[in-house]
Amino acid sequence: MSSTAIVVGAGNAGAELALQLREQGWSGDIVLYGEESRLPYHRPPLSKTFMAGALAADQLAIRPQAAYDRAQVRLVPGAHVQAIDPAAHRITLADGAVAEYAVLALTTGARPRRLALPGLDPQRPGNNLHVLRTLDDAQAIRARCQPGSRLVVVGAGYIGLELAASATALGARVTVLEALPRVLARVTGIEFAAFIEQTHRAAGVDLRLGIRLERAECAADGSVCALVCADGSRIECDLVVAGIGVEPNVELARDAGLAIDNGIVVDELARTSATDVVAAGDCTNHPSALYGRNIRLESVPNALEQARTAAATLAGKARPYRQVPWFWSDQFDLKTKSVGLLTGHDHTVLRGDPSTRSFAVFYLQGERILAVDTVNNSPDFLAAKRIVAEDIRIPAAVLGDPTQALKDHLPAPRAAGG
Repeated sequence: MSSTAIVVGAGNAGAELALQLREQGWSGDIVLYGEESRLPYHRPPLSKTFMAGALAADQLAIRPQAAYDRAQVRLVPGAHVQAIDPAAHRITLADGAVAEYAVLALTTGARPRRLALPGLDPQRPGNNLHVLRTLDDAQAIRARCQPGSRLVVVGAGYIGLELAASATALGARVTVLEALPRVLARVTGIEFAAFIEQTHRAAGVDLRLGIRLERAECAADGSVCALVCADGSRIECDLVVAGIGVEPNVELARDAGLAIDNGIVVDELARTSATDVVAAGDCTNHPSALYGRNIRLESVPNALEQARTAAATLAGKARPYRQVPWFWSDQFDLKTKSVGLLTGHDHTVLRGDPSTRSFAVFYLQGERILAVDTVNNSPDFLAAKRIVAEDIRIPAAVLGDPTQALKDHLPAPRAAGG
């Protein structure tokens, strides 16, 4: 039987899993398949520092080639895995090659939803209509973000807003269209969203909320000339980027008969429904002991931690995944950090004054703090990670008083093994 560990997907989760697997003691071969023809690289900077021109492409690599060589991890770039046969413990690639495995890890990530509108030809998309997921995407967008160029971003989620901020810094004229009545509507609360909206407007972003797109007007070559809204407004553009969410890449697992439910279903040890197959990262739906339900997260911290759990599982060790979700974003001079999920909160507590550009918002369900958003406020964010993870109860009067340091109201850290 094969002694090879195969990892499918060479993003943050795949790279971390492959290297951690060796560190955890796997003695057989480790092969990492990636669809892109380059070393695994960091994706978050694509909409931030890379887009703004502060980071070069050759600075994006997660690890240098030497790190994979030292760990004896064989990278196979430009490879598309077409099928999995869990019963036979083998995969088939698009070129017909077959590889056997002892254990398999799926870190297939997620893909952006494409913009579908009357007037757009999906068989011949214009060269100025983009999504932002890969380095190639980012390079194509940045090349067109010249001073005075007209960029329309569809979607006011984090990716769309980060891109809007970066493109504005490059001198582009940016319009953001959002179907919902506020920005970040699915992931954050009213006070925080209002502050982010105000920041973008003050920087010159034309932010339009509650907008329904009706059709696209395209040139003969398929490029988008304008977007027409249901209210009759027409927005001319040189470049359009859709930031309307992502879909987990589950087709490979689904076709192999693995359990799927808004992602590849895994347990707290990252095990799928198939023997000797684990999964990690944006493609997974995993149980959260903290919230008492299954969740799917799209974040680098989740990808890394779940990859470490998956590597330990394949190496015969138990390292349950029990991390509190957290996220970050850079927009203009704002460093926002959030911890937890606000679903189910019934009230909020504002800590500090948004006009100072350093504050926090707490989302509570009764006395329980479910989630926290912070802006330019690392001390409160660090305290919030413990507060949410350990379900620490702090009176609202303390939460709302920035003169009282949150760390002074935390219990002593639990002793290891205690």
